[in-house]
Amino acid sequence: MTVALALLLVVLGAATLGRLRVAIVMSIVSVLVLNFFFLPPVGTFTIADPENWVALVAFLIVAVIASQLSAAAQERAREAVSRRNEVTRLFDLSRDVLLTTETTGGLEALARHISRRFEVARVAICLPGDHAWEVYQGGEMPVVVGEADLEKTLASTRGVLEFDAHARAYGGHVTVVSPAGDSISLIPLRHGVKTIGVLAAVAPGVDLGTLDAVAGVAAIAIERVQFLREREAAAIVRQKADLAATLLASLSHDLRTPLTAIRVAVENLRQESLPLESRREQVRAALAELDRLTRLFQDILDMARIDAHGIVADRQWVTPAEIVDAATAHVRHALEGRTVRVEASSDAEVEVDPRLASAALAHLLENAAQYSPRGEPITVTASVSPAGFEVSVTDGGPGLDPGELDHLFERFYRGRMARQSSFGTGMGLAITRGLLAAAGGRVWAENAPGAGARFTIAIPSATRAAAVVE
Repeated sequence: MTVALALLLVVLGAATLGRLRVAIVMSIVSVLVLNFFFLPPVGTFTIADPENWVALVAFLIVAVIASQLSAAAQERAREAVSRRNEVTRLFDLSRDVLLTTETTGGLEALARHISRRFEVARVAICLPGDHAWEVYQGGEMPVVVGEADLEKTLASTRGVLEFDAHARAYGGHVTVVSPAGDSISLIPLRHGVKTIGVLAAVAPGVDLGTLDAVAGVAAIAIERVQFLREREAAAIVRQKADLAATLLASLSHDLRTPLTAIRVAVENLRQESLPLESRREQVRAALAELDRLTRLFQDILDMARIDAHGIVADRQWVTPAEIVDAATAHVRHALEGRTVRVEASSDAEVEVDPRLASAALAHLLENAAQYSPRGEPITVTASVSPAGFEVSVTDGGPGLDPGELDHLFERFYRGRMARQSSFGTGMGLAITRGLLAAAGGRVWAENAPGAGARFTIAIPSATRAAAVVE
């Protein structure tokens, strides 16, 4: 009895640590050991007493039943761990889907998330297109599936939707063999009862129910990406409508003032009794307003070219002083009567597009002249650094509102003080940013130490010493 109980403990230990077949083998071995060493006649497999047969059979039955119970408990434990891991991975995949906000490359990212979370080396999302299937690969190796197999999988989802409780999956799954001999599982991507595509995966270690759950999450993610695209398109349409309304309101205001001034000047010139000096004054006023109209329409054309990506940089070797001279000449009308202090190097050259750089700087100079007192000087500092060309414009105005720094370069944006003190469309700084983007540069604004606002332009470029011409 003592030996039988000890051997039963050995069988239970084997059943606890190993699988059922290991426990069965241990049960048989224990029976043979008990018979050979402890049941008379000892040393043989012969059993003399019939009662010992009953004990031996009872021991074998108890050992087998205990092994099956232990193995079943182990299997349930392993299944519970597997289900827990499956739920955790599905949760992680769902979180990846929710954190993905990009529409460009969103489906490729989704396929990569599936491959990473479920450790699948070959997985692809296949969506039917207008002329052919669109395949988004996500694993280390591509999945190659014929369009006929994809069409077959899509066709199998038509009709009554059935659920297999044993496999924990809906119907419509198809398994095909690739030319390399791999088994490819084709799982329909269902959003409700609607099938929107096929998930193709070579995943021998993932069961069918898990793949079906992954396909359900992927279908929701695909619908979300399409929804984000539609929302972006609607936002673009709404933005264009807002821009058109803002542009119309701005132009209607900024066109009315110069046109009215030109009309008054022309009406005054029609008076024959008007003195010569007054006539000249009216002519100058009309020409100034015409220049304003010309700049306004040039801004509109520049904005249209920026939107159409029609600006191409033509880099040339120029000095910072030449760029500053071209910019100040372009806006001499705005700088008339103003003090402009220029610190620009002429002993080094940079390879930039002088037209784009000077046009962007001209907008900053005009902005500084417009929003700073006439008695305050405007300082322009242009230099060459190892990184390229850099120029800053500092005015003596009241400075910038820290709460408006993030909006200065938006189209048609004008700060609170600008709306109260001067006219303008709010396109100048937006055009500056667009021109510099085409030239590969950037612009930023800050409050200068002491007082005033400072706008800085930086364009990465090659540099060299200026050529000396004798």
